[in-house]
Amino acid sequence: MTSRNEANMAALPLGTAEVHDANPHLITNAEQAQNNGWAGIVLNGCDIGVRALNSHPMKANKKGIGEKHVPVTIAGTRICHGEWLYADTDGILVSRTELTVRGALDPAEQEAVKPSPTPPGRIRYRTPSSPDLLLPTDAKMRPRYSALPNGRQDTLADRLHRYRGVLLVLLAPLALVSLVLLLMPRSPASSTAAASSRRSGPLDAAAGAKRYAVIFDAGSSGSRVHVFCFDANLDLVNIGSEIELFVQKKPGLSAYASDPREAAESLVSLLDEAKRVVPAELRDQTPVRVGATAGLRNLGAQKSEEILQAVRDLLRDKSSFKNQADWVTVLDGSQEGAYEWVTINFLLGNLGKTYADTVGVVDLGGGSVQMAYAIAEKDADKAPKPSDGEDSYVKKLFLKGTTYYLYVHSYLRYGLLAARAEVLKAGNVNGCSNCMLEGYQGQYKYGDETFEASASPSGASYSKCKDDAVKALKVDEACTHMKCSFGGIWNGGGGAGQKNLFVASFFFDRAAEAGFVNPKAAVAKVKPSDFEQAAKRACKLSVKDAEAAYPGVQKDNLPYICLDLVYQYTLLVDGFGVDADHEMTLVKKVPYNGAYVEAAWPLGSAIEVASS
Repeated sequence: MTSRNEANMAALPLGTAEVHDANPHLITNAEQAQNNGWAGIVLNGCDIGVRALNSHPMKANKKGIGEKHVPVTIAGTRICHGEWLYADTDGILVSRTELTVRGALDPAEQEAVKPSPTPPGRIRYRTPSSPDLLLPTDAKMRPRYSALPNGRQDTLADRLHRYRGVLLVLLAPLALVSLVLLLMPRSPASSTAAASSRRSGPLDAAAGAKRYAVIFDAGSSGSRVHVFCFDANLDLVNIGSEIELFVQKKPGLSAYASDPREAAESLVSLLDEAKRVVPAELRDQTPVRVGATAGLRNLGAQKSEEILQAVRDLLRDKSSFKNQADWVTVLDGSQEGAYEWVTINFLLGNLGKTYADTVGVVDLGGGSVQMAYAIAEKDADKAPKPSDGEDSYVKKLFLKGTTYYLYVHSYLRYGLLAARAEVLKAGNVNGCSNCMLEGYQGQYKYGDETFEASASPSGASYSKCKDDAVKALKVDEACTHMKCSFGGIWNGGGGAGQKNLFVASFFFDRAAEAGFVNPKAAVAKVKPSDFEQAAKRACKLSVKDAEAAYPGVQKDNLPYICLDLVYQYTLLVDGFGVDADHEMTLVKKVPYNGAYVEAAWPLGSAIEVASS
């Protein structure tokens, strides 16, 4: 509308008006306008002015922002319909008011706008080219003018004719969309099932488009193959009666350090198992990855690369799976830890939730141990720069629509098998160890090194063995960061993402062998103190007594049962700072839709490659 100051508005003649707002009321004269908190609703042509009364608490801080409308002339009466937006002094919209104003024309105006003669009882309706006005188009106001003086009520045909242009604009796109849908080929019923969200209970791989991924985990203690099948939503579906194919064999690739070709050939039987479950027509679309972990890293760059090249040659010559040279590699520790974290939180259904709703993961492998958990963005911003040759402490991941800042660090040579060597070195006195069971005489070989591993005459000592483990972990090494775990490594600062810990791999194996976890269970609740108590019992035994006490422990591992349990307790409590009585989840497989999936990094890798 044309803006007016208050003096000009007050001087204008007051017209009758209808005002409709959040509390509908009808204002037909100046007195009612005053009673409703309005100084005046004025009519001058079709410029409508509203002035607030300062005495009215609800209106005093508002000002009208009007809209000018072309006059409507019907039967000698000017009608103007418009909308008022009321804003506060800062210009923020606080209410919306519709106004319809009727005002009598003066004689000169009546003569100037006198309508063309029409048959009695008829009203001229405007077409796009006609200057004569029609009724108000606002849906709320139209009923008030459906019958006018000397006129008739408009019919459906009148309305259709009037809005034929609008109807054409609206209906044309709908007709086009309908035609396209009609001509599109119809999808089979199974496509609908494939697009559904994750289902509970056994899953059927035939429910939609399938994608497979083959992942080899070339660890220090053995080689394993995982085959996963995904639907269109990247949810796991069954392979036969199982949720995944998992087969393993020993020893690992690092055991063939002097013969790369033999190392590669050790994977043939696992490769055959993968071929057996992946349909022939999908094999050339199915990626195969080989991720070597700490065992191969410890061989050095040259030897590990020779073995990896032999594996690449094997996959190229004897595999029908889709393969690339860079898909056969040594995983860096942070990749391994991040994949493990993704795997477990994916299976638990945590991805997409806040970082505080995820779980932290400690994965104790043979050559290294990884700690991974989500931290707050503000803590990620404070992360120290890693030393030369070290991986970054924080990885930024975008999963299920949520950004995570993942603290992850891999402690090389602190996996269980590598740690044996470190503990033996730390406490060796005259070729004897405080951690070996009474009566054992022998050596321990790890990688290319050999270590004396004979028991002292008095046998193992829990307290002395623990001292050796603390020394091996370098718990007292100088910390240049605000918080450290061991070896001077930043621990991520702790927080909500670490409060719920899942511990995996060798933690589960030794707990089952020591007898405080059911070996057939997939998950179990434990405390670090459970490892402590088991270690104290084991360290009192001789090798001969241990054979009877631990029938499930392999003969080669039996002499190290005291050392292993002591190290695991010390790693958790002295190394990572976990309270001895803090409850953790010991996990081997994670329940997922009525099945169990191996809690290992390969699923995280499979999710990545299947998404690409």
